[in-house]
This record gives sequence, structure tokens and C-alpha cells, in this order.
Amino acid sequence: MVNDRVGDFIIRLQNAAHIGKREVSVPYSAHIAAIAKKLKELGFLMTTEVDIEDGPQKTLIVTLTYDEHDRAKLRGVKRISKPGRRLYAPYTAVHRVKGGTGARIISSPVGVISDADARKNHIGGEELFEIW
Repeated sequence: MVNDRVGDFIIRLQNAAHIGKREVSVPYSAHIAAIAKKLKELGFLMTTEVDIEDGPQKTLIVTLTYDEHDRAKLRGVKRISKPGRRLYAPYTAVHRVKGGTGARIISSPVGVISDADARKNHIGGEELFEIW
């Protein structure tokens, strides 16, 4: 059993992108599904599906986005808030990632949002990770 589901999810995505794998399967949770939905909106993921056929536990199957040259859009990730040290920030402290080409994912009272959404709507929260 994994204690850090968010960290496990983003590392699985990064590893799959580095080896050219198209699909990634992770144990389902509502929080991970919300993060996957936000990554899909940002263009890092193509599809997200919930698979209930694999025994008692649901799995979330995500498909990575690749460009016309077969390179993954996801280049890297960096975990910010960890289980041993939670980091929270107001919207004024949330800055752009890689000059705007990446995104910072934030868990806020209104759900999982990106850094641009946090600045636009004046919402802070727990900074989960950066993705570019």
C-alpha cells in the first residue's frame, strides 16, 4: 500500500512519459481523479477512465498526450507538499511555472485548481506539485 497517492501518481506519469508508454493505471481515489481531470484540462492527459473490472478495487486508467513527433507533452514533475510537510500558499504567493509553459496544481477549498485559476479567482490552498 502506498502512503503518498499523489506522489505515486505523478511519478507513474513521469516514468511512463520518459519511456514512451501511452497508458498508466493507478488505484482509484476521488482526489486522484480530480487531479487527473485538471491535468486533462491543461492538456497533459488525453483521456481518463475508471475501470471497475479489475477485482474489488477500482483503477483509474489515464492516457498521456503526445505531439506529432511522438514526444510526451509531460516533461517533468516536482512534488511540493509531501505527507511529512504540507505546504500552503495564498494566491499572492502562487507564481508561474517555467514561464507559463507548466502549471502548479493546488488543492483548494473549491477543489483541485491550477496556479492560473488560483491567481484569477483569488484562492489559495495546498500546493501539491508542479508539472511542465
